[in-house]
Amino acid sequence: MATLTLQVPNEQVGWLEQMALAMRWTFHKEESPVVELADDDKVITPAMRRRINKARKESKQGETKVCRNKAEMQQYFDSL
Repeated sequence: MATLTLQVPNEQVGWLEQMALAMRWTFHKEESPVVELADDDKVITPAMRRRINKARKESKQGETKVCRNKAEMQQYFDSL
């Protein structure tokens, strides 16, 4: 069984729980300490912008992996 660990903001946990339920994923929530971001951490740098643009371009060209069901997702994780 593959395990995926995500860190999400508290306001998105409800959405993630709903998605996990819909996908029939096992979901385990673990609290972690809140870390305040410095103002510098809230800025999209030119390097980050380039990576974002590259990811958007790859997605539009179909160069990203899309898993449409649990079996496809498991097959992808097993291939890593």
